[in-house]
Amino acid sequence: MKKLLLTSACCLAALLMGCSDSGSIASVNGKGISQEEFNAYLKFKRIPEQDKARVDRALDEYVNRAALAAAIEKTGKLDAAVIQAELEEFKRQMLIGRYFEEHLNGVVDDAAVRNYYAEHQGQYESSRVHAAHILVRIDPTMGETERQAKLSTAHEIYSRLQKGEDFADLAKSYSEDKVSGEKGGDLGWLAEGAVDPEFSKKLFSMKPGEISEPLITPFGFHVVKMLEGPQTIKRSLESVEGEIRYQLRNQAKATETERLVNTVKVRRQD
Repeated sequence: MKKLLLTSACCLAALLMGCSDSGSIASVNGKGISQEEFNAYLKFKRIPEQDKARVDRALDEYVNRAALAAAIEKTGKLDAAVIQAELEEFKRQMLIGRYFEEHLNGVVDDAAVRNYYAEHQGQYESSRVHAAHILVRIDPTMGETERQAKLSTAHEIYSRLQKGEDFADLAKSYSEDKVSGEKGGDLGWLAEGAVDPEFSKKLFSMKPGEISEPLITPFGFHVVKMLEGPQTIKRSLESVEGEIRYQLRNQAKATETERLVNTVKVRRQD
């Protein structure tokens, strides 16, 4: 059966290719398939024109699929208008996608990324501090009496620190941030603006070794100790290359989109 189908397909292709007088290499229901059209198909499939065996098989496949599509169209079982709308939308998506893929690769290259990084180094610098805290938690459901009791506990901790007790020991005993508490309250290095605004503002106003009075954030009352800092750190080009490229591609796409749209006249009949 397979041999019969293959023979039939080969015969069909041979018969169709006989339509050279119309400038076509094949036809389906009288609609010609030009050499140029088929060459574009080969290019799409990445089939070298010199590979005769693959080209012959590709032509068989191309013709048979065209014949099948034509036969399905004739059945009338599909909404031709919807099919056409889908084809047009697919064409638009493909045109837009392929165009910008090529355009952006040419505009946003490695040199463009390096230049942007060199010209905007301040964007990739930030301050950080090494800090520790002791947290006495509060939550919105607490009554005023309980809230004041929590504040009193925070002031008691601060008072004991002022008398010379060890910060790490008190953090392990009192802090309700159990993760940092087990490390003596150590929060590690914190970038400016990476934590609660009030907490960050206080941190970056302190000197190494300084301990703050209790301050409040949505998490509760904090007694904070500055361990080291502040230090200015700079992110390397390698660490920000991806986000720079993404940003530049978005900007370039927006610019090119506006330029292209302005070359076309559009009018709506509302």
